Amino acid sequence: MYRYKITLAYDGTHYSGWQVQPNSSSIQFLVEQALATALGESLRIAGSGRTDAGVHALGQVAHFTTANKVDTFRLLASLNGLLPKDIRICSIEEVELDFHARFSAKSKIYHYHLHLNRVMDPAKRLYRTHFPYNLNQTLLQEGAKQFVGTHNFLAFANEADRGSASRKPVKTLTRLDLIEEEGGMRLEFEADGFLYKMVRNIVGTLLDVGRGKLTPSSVREILESQDRKKAAAAAPPQGLFLIQVIY
Repeated sequence: MYRYKITLAYDGTHYSGWQVQPNSSSIQFLVEQALATALGESLRIAGSGRTDAGVHALGQVAHFTTANKVDTFRLLASLNGLLPKDIRICSIEEVELDFHARFSAKSKIYHYHLHLNRVMDPAKRLYRTHFPYNLNQTLLQEGAKQFVGTHNFLAFANEADRGSASRKPVKTLTRLDLIEEEGGMRLEFEADGFLYKMVRNIVGTLLDVGRGKLTPSSVREILESQDRKKAAAAAPPQGLFLIQVIY
């Protein structure tokens, strides 16, 4: 048996997310279809994690296992010829059989992009979240600091009774950096793992902190409550990018 690691990038605008879902078009489904055509066999791929509808990726990782040796150079060209242009395979490499795209990951990096100008740049509307309100940068920084460290993040997870949230809600967020960029701001997250919609829920809460609707100290109270209803609504999906999975 042979196992192969795939690194891919995609524009998630027109898809239901990474994971295969009935009656909708997902990234995983299309990649599996392309693999079946290119290799002549039906294969399941396992991703490092699911991204939601409208969320993008520059460094999603998946793996598949096959009984046949694969020419990775030819397969990469074949897959990119078969896939839509908003999904690209960046690399394919053979890995050890014990490699797992999800369980072997040491950490992940996500970026969330905010467009803060009064008028939205139409060229960025699918890749930035427009937030034309006054944000107090000091409050934002203080609020962000409250999230860094090891915490139970149930209050910032949807579907708390399913998936990793039900098994391992404690995560270590090693950094949450606020970086200025043209027209707005980029929030950079790095952690040993993320719960379902955790990044978007944190961003939504930080925006309330920056507007003065919540205090920075209330972040700690929300974390300790482990109650999703205490946190703010999730930020929209289009500003979110999975940047890298680290092994």
